Amino acid sequence: MTFTPQFLDDIRARVPLSDLVGRRVKLTRRGKEHLGLCPFHNEKTPSFTVNDDKAFYHCFGCQAHGSAFDFVMNTEGLSFPEAVERLAGQAGLAVPASTPAAAEAARKQATLYDVMEKAAGWFQTQLLSASGTAARQYLEGRGLDEATIETFRLGLAPNSNKALKDALLARGVAEEQMLATGLLIKPEDGRGTYDRYRHRIIFPISDTRGRVIAFGGRALGDAKAKYINSPETVLYHKGSVLFGLSTARAAIRDQGTALVAEGYMDVIALHAAGFTNAVAPLGTALTEDQMGLLWRLAPEPVLCLDGDAAGRRAALAAAEHALPLLKPGFSLRFAQLPTGEDPDSLIQTHGPSAMTEVLKHALRLDELLWRKERGARRVDSPERQAGLRARLEALVGQIKDQGIREAYQRLFKARFDAEFRPEFRPDLGPRSSLGGGSRRGREGARPGSPSMAARPGPALLQSALARGSGESASREAFLAGAIVNHPELMERVSEAFAQVAFQDTALDSLRSAILKVFGEVEGLDTGALKSHLKRQGFGEYLDRLAKGAGSMVPIMRGEAPLEEIERIWRDALALHGRLVLHSEIESAWTDFAEESSDAARDRVKNLQEELGGAEGVTTRGNLLKPASAV
Repeated sequence: MTFTPQFLDDIRARVPLSDLVGRRVKLTRRGKEHLGLCPFHNEKTPSFTVNDDKAFYHCFGCQAHGSAFDFVMNTEGLSFPEAVERLAGQAGLAVPASTPAAAEAARKQATLYDVMEKAAGWFQTQLLSASGTAARQYLEGRGLDEATIETFRLGLAPNSNKALKDALLARGVAEEQMLATGLLIKPEDGRGTYDRYRHRIIFPISDTRGRVIAFGGRALGDAKAKYINSPETVLYHKGSVLFGLSTARAAIRDQGTALVAEGYMDVIALHAAGFTNAVAPLGTALTEDQMGLLWRLAPEPVLCLDGDAAGRRAALAAAEHALPLLKPGFSLRFAQLPTGEDPDSLIQTHGPSAMTEVLKHALRLDELLWRKERGARRVDSPERQAGLRARLEALVGQIKDQGIREAYQRLFKARFDAEFRPEFRPDLGPRSSLGGGSRRGREGARPGSPSMAARPGPALLQSALARGSGESASREAFLAGAIVNHPELMERVSEAFAQVAFQDTALDSLRSAILKVFGEVEGLDTGALKSHLKRQGFGEYLDRLAKGAGSMVPIMRGEAPLEEIERIWRDALALHGRLVLHSEIESAWTDFAEESSDAARDRVKNLQEELGGAEGVTTRGNLLKPASAV
């Protein structure tokens, strides 16, 4: 039985070798590789390595070496066709029928990779030639140096109808091969074939193994289409490919996350600025196959789409498209770029630090969906509130995984109830999801409790929490650190803690880890909780967290009664919620300035009313612009 190279590549891409081997061997991550005891000989010291990027395993003890197919053949005693069928089943792929025609197709396909490689090399030489001066100057003007141009193998298609065709014919490439790879266009009126790419910067598009399978071209002069891509071919299926993945793969694994931009230049600009884990879809919304590629490398890719109306629509489309595909531990985050900016322009204008700041505030998927539905229409009547609830339920209904669906139901219900039902959780206050104060804070001290005069006011509390590493960092460090140092506090504030809008993404990850530990282990004390978190890689961050609590260190160390810690924790949460609302109002004003729509205006009005309620102020009449929006 003969299998096409493309089919075998699809299996390798869908079944990571470390996952396959990990079912039989306990593997430990070591840099870019996984290490374990060799399954092919007895050993006490691990010498068996698995490399997902190179798709092979190797034992330095017995010299066993091979691919996923070799591993299945050697561990299960199967033939090669049987191993392919077994892995194809795990990958969800149907095994194609073996025929002489299929074998011939496989042979022809293998030669097409050679055709694309020859074309890529020729395009590169054109860029480096004297005729490529203007193109090189254009790329230099976009901030690309020689190393970046070489890394992405950028090239030039001359302003000629048959320059590439003639060059490849001279190298022994047949015209039908150039047609099969999309390099030539054949007019329907019977005229001769001609080059698809003319007077354009060329961007080679590679598969996961780094083989060129298609090209993109950006016009250097006036053209109807600024960008064009190769058509679908036997090598290239655009919905299954991510631009830059073969270059970014190692960085994605090392950093544990991927950045998804919109286009070629965004990816290349991100790489040039040090964000070497960036990729992009190819003129389509993020597809199921592309999400699968990303999730095999990183559990929560970050979408960095353009800061315009089209970019926001693309982000929302990706969010809703992801819902049916969600699985435990895998989701998306969304970096919101300033209005009118894309990653390339942001870096060019404001430098890499601006991009880093944008990434620090990436939104979770649930937060993006809540903001979208909450701000889409007015919710100032019972009927409109019911409409919001129905829209949220419809979104949640798309999630196939039962556990995730139930978690979203709980989360959205809590946020809805906290905002629209004042009687909801009186101990947390009517705005618990956004940091509202406790009932004691609104009604005065209870008999026997410390007097209101003795309690720190918002200004004093803010000052106390601001010392050390800055307002936001200290405040958020305290909210998380108090839980770490007082696990018994979790029983009292678990729902509020689960809904804190952390701006620090590292703290957000720590919060998720804390909730997971509490969901799996009972009777935790401080030592046990820290031990669990350290095993998950948060050891160094826990040390930094203790230092980030400013003047609250005595509380962090357990030198105050639990009731007092809870009171201050809730006051800190209330302050945090109000400041988050201020930030959301700033963002809403930006949207209103760009769109000037009723929905955007209502969003500003609703947030200001919400802020007024949280601060005990009534806002009426005209909207009040924040100082930064004037």
